[in-house]
Amino acid sequence: MTDKGAPMYQVMIDDLKAKIRSGKYPQGWPLPNQQELAKQYNASEITSRRALTELVNEGYVYRVRGKGTFVRGPEAEEEKMGSLPVRHIFFVYHNLSVDSLNHRYWSDMLEAMREVCEENGIDFYLWAVDERYRLPEKPGAAYVLVTPPHNFDQKSIEAWRDEGKRLVTVQFYYPHLSVPYVVADNLTGGYLATQHLLSLGHRRTGIILTGKSVVDLNQEFSLRLQGYRLALQQLQIPFEPELVCVMDGPFENAEMGYQGFKKLFGRGGEPPTAVFVTSDLKALGALKAAQDMGLEVPRDVSIIGYDDLRISAYTYPHLTTINQNTAQIGRRAIEILLRELPRNPGELVKDEIIPRLVVRGTTGAPR
Repeated sequence: MTDKGAPMYQVMIDDLKAKIRSGKYPQGWPLPNQQELAKQYNASEITSRRALTELVNEGYVYRVRGKGTFVRGPEAEEEKMGSLPVRHIFFVYHNLSVDSLNHRYWSDMLEAMREVCEENGIDFYLWAVDERYRLPEKPGAAYVLVTPPHNFDQKSIEAWRDEGKRLVTVQFYYPHLSVPYVVADNLTGGYLATQHLLSLGHRRTGIILTGKSVVDLNQEFSLRLQGYRLALQQLQIPFEPELVCVMDGPFENAEMGYQGFKKLFGRGGEPPTAVFVTSDLKALGALKAAQDMGLEVPRDVSIIGYDDLRISAYTYPHLTTINQNTAQIGRRAIEILLRELPRNPGELVKDEIIPRLVVRGTTGAPR
């Protein structure tokens, strides 16, 4: 019951709580927006906005950007069910440097996660897991995991799942564990890059990858290569191994692209008229190699990168590339933790985010 002297925002909160408890606003139901609430209660929009924010903070409702505010259910009922509302989300990583987190792939993702958490009154933190694989234990905690298979203990993921921790992985995934995941669709990204070059009329299109060999590529580059091959197949263009260059290295850098480009053009025979370089860092090196070889981009050779690093908009010419849409990966990961976690063992919740082509100045029709 509301105190007669209570402020208007509290009157709105108590009335909306009563409607949620009574079932007038059932779970998942959209609440009126702040303008509509202001009219209903003859209050200001500032007051209705505060009421909605308080309901979010108390766990009764959650927000979805661009869609509205939806009923989650009374916090007390969720506590009885042994499922506290999410109050804290930790971005858990292992063996990632601070420099890596500044890469656009991660920075766009982290910013989107922070925004969704802020909209829903949730604290958001980074957490570097140590060799003992300990997670921060806080009531109402949930976790976004970055778990590269080559240096992360899968048994820890299984143990966390079995303990009932709320988990979602990004970038890497383990379908057999039934842990929710959100990843970039690298196959489609490789396809979009290659198809763009083919649509311009190129028929000899090279590709520069990272790995020890064509059969020893990581998850991401293997899928980008599959997308490259799929685009060729659709136009009945034969796959030519001499147009594939794989560069080994501990991390992506311009020198790999520089040397890879020179290898493609130093193998004899007819050179490619376009090159798909599977990261922007390597593409920067490829641009320099083309310049040193006296080739004009895109008149003599077209180059497309991958990642849409911010510097790519300033190269000469400006670099055509693939944006991985990692902000959407971040948003979907948080949305899954808030309201789409599986209810039954073995149920798999997943999402693959489609990248987008960013056309700039390094691609054009062949001479």
